[in-house]
Amino acid sequence: MKKLMIAALAATLMLGGSFAAMAQQAGKVGVVVKIGGIPWFNAMEAGIKERGQKLGVDAFMVGPTSADPALQVRAIEDLIAQGVKVIGVVPNDAKVLEPVLQKAKEAGIIVITHESPGQKGADWDFELASATGFGEAHAKLLAEKMGGKGEYAVFVGSLTVPLHNAWADAAIEYLKKNYPDMKLVGERYGVAEDVDKSRSTALDLISANPGLKGFLAFGSQGPIGAGRAIEERRKVGEIFVLGPFSPGQGQKLIKNDAISGGFMWNPKQAGEVFVTLADHLMKGNEIKDGDTIEGLGTVKPDFENRNIIVDQLVPINKDTVDDLAAMGL
Repeated sequence: MKKLMIAALAATLMLGGSFAAMAQQAGKVGVVVKIGGIPWFNAMEAGIKERGQKLGVDAFMVGPTSADPALQVRAIEDLIAQGVKVIGVVPNDAKVLEPVLQKAKEAGIIVITHESPGQKGADWDFELASATGFGEAHAKLLAEKMGGKGEYAVFVGSLTVPLHNAWADAAIEYLKKNYPDMKLVGERYGVAEDVDKSRSTALDLISANPGLKGFLAFGSQGPIGAGRAIEERRKVGEIFVLGPFSPGQGQKLIKNDAISGGFMWNPKQAGEVFVTLADHLMKGNEIKDGDTIEGLGTVKPDFENRNIIVDQLVPINKDTVDDLAAMGL
């Protein structure tokens, strides 16, 4: 009887161990974004959840209360402690996150980033728009609206977000080369993930620069804040605001011409890609040149820098904004 009990206990322990191993293998996918509660990342969360349900992956999003790199570090530390299989991140500060992402990798966790090409500590970074293509598309549209001359200002999410600054670099370089009569005011302002700071900075710049004719705002809250400032100062049609933003949030502003347009990629699609790549890598699959990955299409990975970059720009204007907003974007 005693031997039977020991054998049963051993079998139970082995079975429990098997279930634990299966659970660990199935794994969890936690995605840490820049800030929670704003439309852009609400849409991304919807994509994460829907794709997770479709693939049978336990995937969820963590949205810090402010765009503070320290809060992202804390969130990633929590995910490491939970023993998740994959951590996804949309970094606020690529440099600050390097040590904690390395810690995650040392714990055997797969790390995927977005909006941070060449991120140290990541297994892969994916982009739905190339930095040059995205920056230049906005620069061309701003030049068209401004008639190729006048002063303009540039907003980014922060001065430490590599991708926003790469977009700004590409836009500024394009305008410098092709439109010498367009002049940059100051340097660039790291306010475009905060609608109130974007608005107040835009108001200050309008007051201080009578020749200001345009804003390039890279960061989803930048065009919203600048657009509101344009309305307050009754400068609609005189100062043009361009940049990526959530169509549902900026719908009225673009119809009133307080925002003149912009380009985006689909954040819901980005959320889906996080989970698709996580599932692919958790199963032990490599990413190869010429692979077709849902949400990305046919990819040509940069293996040296661990980047997967495609161009899937979506224009935001009066003709497209209603349909985009109806998609929950």
